[in-house]
Amino acid sequence: MLVVVICVGLLYALPNIYGEDPAIQISGSRGAEVTVATQDKVKKLLDDNQINAKSLVFENNSILIRVGDNDTQLKAKELIATMLGENYVVALNLAPATPAWLSVLGAEPMKLGLDLRGGVHFLMEVDMTTALNKLVDQSVENLKVELTNSKLPYSSIAKEGNQQIALQFSNTDERNMALTKIKGLQDFKLVSQANNSFIVTISEQRLQQAKTDAVQQNTTILRNRVNQLGVAEPIVQRQGADRIVVELPGIQDTALAKRILGATATLEFRQVNEEGSANLAAIVNGQSRVPYGSEIQYMTNGRPVLLYKRTVLTGDHITDSSFRANEYGQPEVSITLDNAGGKTMLDFTQKNLKKPMATLFVEYKDSGKQDESGKPILEKHEEVINVATIQGIFSDRFQVTGISNIDEAKNLSLLLRAGALIAPIQIIEERTVGPSMGQENITQGLESCVWGLLVSVIFMLLMYRLFGLFASLALVANLILIVGAMSLLPGATLSMPGIAGIVLTVGMAVDANVLINERIKEELSNGRNVQLAISEGYAGAWSSIFDANLTTLITAVILYAVGTGSIKGFAITLGIGIVTSMFTSIVGTRALANLVYGGRRVNKLSI
Repeated sequence: MLVVVICVGLLYALPNIYGEDPAIQISGSRGAEVTVATQDKVKKLLDDNQINAKSLVFENNSILIRVGDNDTQLKAKELIATMLGENYVVALNLAPATPAWLSVLGAEPMKLGLDLRGGVHFLMEVDMTTALNKLVDQSVENLKVELTNSKLPYSSIAKEGNQQIALQFSNTDERNMALTKIKGLQDFKLVSQANNSFIVTISEQRLQQAKTDAVQQNTTILRNRVNQLGVAEPIVQRQGADRIVVELPGIQDTALAKRILGATATLEFRQVNEEGSANLAAIVNGQSRVPYGSEIQYMTNGRPVLLYKRTVLTGDHITDSSFRANEYGQPEVSITLDNAGGKTMLDFTQKNLKKPMATLFVEYKDSGKQDESGKPILEKHEEVINVATIQGIFSDRFQVTGISNIDEAKNLSLLLRAGALIAPIQIIEERTVGPSMGQENITQGLESCVWGLLVSVIFMLLMYRLFGLFASLALVANLILIVGAMSLLPGATLSMPGIAGIVLTVGMAVDANVLINERIKEELSNGRNVQLAISEGYAGAWSSIFDANLTTLITAVILYAVGTGSIKGFAITLGIGIVTSMFTSIVGTRALANLVYGGRRVNKLSI
């Protein structure tokens, strides 16, 4: 059993000695898709420029190119980025150099944290002001619809201040009827009232829900965007009320990472104002006013479209999207919504059958200016990417038609499926760890492990002779099992605190053998024969070893449960080290003792 366990541990620890290759990751960005044709173009480009690639693999809608050194990596990246243009993401990366036969067995190297592998760390802040303003604007439109559906007349409903809405009526009776209706809505709270008007604000519960939704939705979309960069073990997690931490180990192109993650965009489904569109030319030329509650937006080709300001649905309700040519040969995009989105769309389509609906793409870009607090000021850019007619009543599944060609349908499907940020985000903190610094940390960590191991081995050899050798061999086996287990666990990432956990485990691992060896000495001094002293030594020390390691293991579990980031990394290696050290210190050394002293008469122990 001991031999089998150590061999399996050695097998899965082996990939860590092969290191990583400089690599280039190619994936599609907005409206673009990586295909076999893209692979052929890239391969021809590399051949024409006499760049020798170790491998070029096309899988999971991306291309991974391995090269021999960093200079070749940089040269190839520049050439490929120039050829493919801005519609593709060409990122510098590091790819494991594990042999194919080990990969077939599922053996992969340990996932290294940012401090060991190098990469970038971003602290992002969600722009809650924009998110809440968007909520208030939506609430104004919702109140108009609610009162209209209830046949309650009003003079005007408009935003007032930051989160307040003013409602004006013709007389007191109309005001009182509307007030009774509004009080029944949980999302609003009465602030004040006058003769023919009153002011409401968004309830605190609804505001908190909007903030939580904004952070959660942005966190999910950021994870999807990170996949474009080909990062093996990214960390994308919420921090505090409105911040998100993104760590990208192995990423060397900081500017590209910022561009992909900071591309703040959202999708909105809006109804087209058909009545006002009859006078659209006069509105565009400034000869006529834009109808109340509407605005002009433009398509990619510059064609103006008159849309109602009220948003029917936002892109964060989309769960899936695909494209195809229907039975008439016309391109269409199939969209699947979540439950909430399905209910909203069902209600809207029942009332607006055969009317046009537009898909609006909204993007926030860095203006290059900063506000008083030093944060970048974002500029809003909007574009209508599709206008289609509602052909039938639908809810969570529907098709968008009226698309000019199949390529446009493909691009629209990709854009919808990629997801959109519910509120703008800003990078407020950025840290970069270079590969050389990461390698330096690894070297220092290995040196600390080696020195810890050497000191423990020397101590055990001097104190316990042959049984000290057994303990030293058990220490080496323990390290192999820790590395093998860390490589096997999918969610485990090794960082500097994790290395500290391994070093601590090395020191703690000999405790069990010290207890065992001292107990054996005690039994020998009491006149026991050698075989009985060995048996009693292991049996007598077992309870103390188990209790001591169990309490430490419980501590490691608590650290993992309540800790974050580096604390979890420390807890993982500590917990794995406790389990493996108990196995090697007790089972391993007992097996070696039985191998040397078992089955024969012995008068003296080397202990």
